[in-house]
Amino acid sequence: GVYDDVSIVYTELANCPDWLPLAVFVKGERFRLDRGQVLGYQRQLDLRRGVVSRDVRWRSPAGHTVDLHFERFASLADPHLVAVRCQVMPLDFEGYIKIQAGLDGYPDNLGGKHWQILDQGDEVGQVWLHTRTRHTGVELGMAASLVLQGSRETRHWTMDCDGLPTLAAGYQAQREQTVTATKLVSVYTSRDLERMQAERQVADKAEVPPQMRATLDTFWAEMEAEGSIGESRPYTVADAATGKLNELLERRLRYEDLLAAHEAAWGEVWQASDVIIEGDPTAQLAVRYNLFQVLIAAPRHDDRVSIPAKTLSGFGYRGHVFWDTDVFIVPFLTHTQPALARNLLTYRYHTLPGARRKARAEGYQGAMFAWESAGTGDEVTPRWVPGPQGEEQVRIWCGDIELHITADVAYAAWCYWQATGDDDWMCDYGAEIILDTAVFWGSRAEWDANRGCYEIRDVIGPDEYHEHLDNNAFTYRMVQWHLETALEVLAWLRREHSDRATALEHQLDLTPERLRHWADIIGCMLVLHDPESDLIEQFEGFFDLEDVNLADYEPRTQSMHAILGIEGTNKSQVLKQADV
Repeated sequence: GVYDDVSIVYTELANCPDWLPLAVFVKGERFRLDRGQVLGYQRQLDLRRGVVSRDVRWRSPAGHTVDLHFERFASLADPHLVAVRCQVMPLDFEGYIKIQAGLDGYPDNLGGKHWQILDQGDEVGQVWLHTRTRHTGVELGMAASLVLQGSRETRHWTMDCDGLPTLAAGYQAQREQTVTATKLVSVYTSRDLERMQAERQVADKAEVPPQMRATLDTFWAEMEAEGSIGESRPYTVADAATGKLNELLERRLRYEDLLAAHEAAWGEVWQASDVIIEGDPTAQLAVRYNLFQVLIAAPRHDDRVSIPAKTLSGFGYRGHVFWDTDVFIVPFLTHTQPALARNLLTYRYHTLPGARRKARAEGYQGAMFAWESAGTGDEVTPRWVPGPQGEEQVRIWCGDIELHITADVAYAAWCYWQATGDDDWMCDYGAEIILDTAVFWGSRAEWDANRGCYEIRDVIGPDEYHEHLDNNAFTYRMVQWHLETALEVLAWLRREHSDRATALEHQLDLTPERLRHWADIIGCMLVLHDPESDLIEQFEGFFDLEDVNLADYEPRTQSMHAILGIEGTNKSQVLKQADV
């Protein structure tokens, strides 16, 4: 995932240049669902194999009927490889068919443009594209190849359209003869090159598995073969992309080979991650579909990105990362794909500088995680949005006072450590997350001399229908737990990794006075417990709010927030979601 921000547009996950374009022309007429006649249509997503396919029987406006089978996959075995295949069979004609396969360098995010084209070109059997995000400066290179099988007298050529480099092939089609067009695309970003260079430095100093060594050796051999390091020009992401396709050609790897490796990788993932429900096929499909969405969005080779609230399913929330990832997704991955959980939590470590900037800006110490996070960890929650009916702008307070996310991240880190026993990660990354966010809570808790206790005032809990709350139960209990855990982690570090403990004590200013302050907060936190009912009040004053009978509003198609309005929900016991 690559984030970018441009004028007027929020920081958001940039829609990648499009690798999908593949067009079929039947005797000069382009296949389109909105033209001619669709005589048959089926589209499916194979969750087990991770393959999307589509079968169409189409009659062109001129009356030529053709069967088309499309399928595509983004390789789980190789994060730099995607593939598209199209099979074309004329049913009632013979004649000229043309296939075009290109790269589109002009994607947008609902109108926002994030990429600028640096260069493009072609070489034998390939076209390539080199782009860069306008603000964050992340470069992306793509290369594509096109191969036809089963055709006779095929002619190949390229079209060097600005920002749309395209491969084309034409042939004389025979009735009921299938021709298969295979488009392979490789993708690299500048972050990939930086990571591979770092891995090479590590590999040069240590023994690594033969497969990793071979991959790194191939990559650096290609760089050196270009003769470009420090010479005529620097090695680019476009060079890496074209090099990947050349490697496939040299190894004579076919589409079937790449698909088999992809399917094998999915087989291993499902073996570890599947949830089986007996007796309810609908629930089974729903669970597997949602697991699939999580698994395809999880970063396998990059710990500087995470899983957005809407995964990769669309532009919702602009690709921002919320507490949902840490509280709901990380636990699942911790027990099924711990390496992926580790990446998601290490993303939080890399965003600590942004969390520290936010704490300072708000007048606090330590690290205060953003409610909505992107590439740097700085707060990217919009402060104003249009109202639900498109009326005047509504103030969004989540980025200011929905603070529980800071404890949520620490909780996810702790649970990962407890489940996996990954002491190295806790020592190198997790401890700093837990301790510096504890420093924040130490500066955020307020002493009430009249009550003789600490309070957490002016917050939003998980139930976002209620804002500007004092002593939200979920928040203050998480703060208590967080400070208790921070003291445990520091004690563990002192026992097992004394050098790291000393370094963090100095870096984070973990003085004896600060640690005693944490202990005071733990022991003197206000608890809203009603001894008569044995209930814990969700926040101070919740029991005094209007008790609304939801049945009185049925049937309804709108949320209670839309019906009652912001003020109405704030004054009632209607919840967006329960805090616990």
